[in-house]
Amino acid sequence: MTLPVTALATAICALMLIFMKFKVIGQRIKTETMFGAGEDAKLKMVRGAHGNLAENAPIALILMALLEMTSAHHWTLTGLAALFLIARALHIYGMYQHHGNGSVRFRQAGVMGTTLSIVAMALWVIYLFAKVNL
Repeated sequence: MTLPVTALATAICALMLIFMKFKVIGQRIKTETMFGAGEDAKLKMVRGAHGNLAENAPIALILMALLEMTSAHHWTLTGLAALFLIARALHIYGMYQHHGNGSVRFRQAGVMGTTLSIVAMALWVIYLFAKVNL
């Protein structure tokens, strides 16, 4: 397999998206809300968690693929991919905690881990571009 880190991360993101999709569908059925979020706070929350993953995953996976294609250090990239995936899971868990009047710590950790991993990969791509082309 040419891009094993990206392939595994993509598969895990796909499963997370499907999981969240079923959470949205289940809440839509429960509240009989077929479009939008209506007035249901939980539906708004699950839609937000699903949407947030769908917004962040593509750029992270593209950056992973670009780095793998440049033969970037495998274990460093694996660590950043793991950070991204763990952060996404923490964000989803944190959304449920926050919705249940719990702490926002997990949600915040998820946002911070996601941002850190994407920034690190983006800077790494820029560094490699500069190293090769300037």
